[in-house]
Amino acid sequence: MRKLTTLLFLGASIAAFCQRTVRFADSIRNVYHIPEISYAVANSKAIPEIAALGKHSVNLPDTASLNDRFHIGSNTKAMTAFMIARYVEKGQLSWTTPFFEIFPEWKDSSRKEYDQITLQDLLSNRARLQAFQGEDDPVIPAFKGTPQEKRKAFGRFVLTLAPVEPDSVHPFSYSNAGYTLAALMLEKVTHKSWEQLVEKVFNRDLKLGVKLSWPENQKAKDTWGHSTENGKLVPVPSSVSSQLDYTEPAGDINIRLKDYARFIQMNIRGLEGQSDYLSAKTYQFIHKGIPGYSLGWYNIYENGKELSTHAGTAETYYTLVHIDRIKGIAYIIFTNSFNPETQQGVRLLMRKLKENYGS
Repeated sequence: MRKLTTLLFLGASIAAFCQRTVRFADSIRNVYHIPEISYAVANSKAIPEIAALGKHSVNLPDTASLNDRFHIGSNTKAMTAFMIARYVEKGQLSWTTPFFEIFPEWKDSSRKEYDQITLQDLLSNRARLQAFQGEDDPVIPAFKGTPQEKRKAFGRFVLTLAPVEPDSVHPFSYSNAGYTLAALMLEKVTHKSWEQLVEKVFNRDLKLGVKLSWPENQKAKDTWGHSTENGKLVPVPSSVSSQLDYTEPAGDINIRLKDYARFIQMNIRGLEGQSDYLSAKTYQFIHKGIPGYSLGWYNIYENGKELSTHAGTAETYYTLVHIDRIKGIAYIIFTNSFNPETQQGVRLLMRKLKENYGS
């Protein structure tokens, strides 16, 4: 009886603790004018906290739910790297495979500075490619064809551009284009498109319910991303282009928070030495194999802590994930807006979650 009483007390204490976090998160959402904010805390065995707060759009009464989908922007990079890792383990590529070993016919028309770039250079942002992040980008020709054909034309174009000059502070230069080239390598050896491989790995194999581009909000009740115009949030319908043509492997997946948390749990288990869809050795390399920026993850060592972190946005949603590799716990925040207010609100909530769990 005493044991049952203790368990009931612990359960009530945990529920009260989580409820306080929900109240804090909702206050952040209101103060920083974020239409919807969802967050989760995950370890290798459980998801001790998960919540969805707010509305699908500033112009709609639809309330948030854990079935809502969010565009995760550059958090797609970790998923593309994970997917490529599967085929590295199958022996169809290696991390050190040179790009021009897969596309030798492109070498003569490409800049000589790119002659030695490898798969891991592309995924760790060490190929010195132009960023293609939406600001000050070189003018891109209007390529025609299927998404795969357009990516190939874009990739060939990227390799004709002058490389980014090395930075004495950072050993890498962040580039969405690198993920397009890495995906092209995978497409060539598997004879499947990036889209087909996303469906195979994340949906058929792992049952994560991944979709591409914006969440569907025209035919279904789901989240609307929000841009900011003249200081006001403006809902963006799913019929509007994501403007990620050619760089989809770097940032164009949408997913439910509860499914993304399962993906992160796989990574935590791998970091703890457990093999599943990938080997533990591969998980270690993805997160920690390359200093500064590894494969789809910032690889951070500071103040006695080890972190894998990444943010993602296509300027309408904003997502942030931190994995505390020492404690084996992850903090995930999804929102459906992007501006400095959203970023500040997310930073404060991330700090609160970490304080709660001692990270």
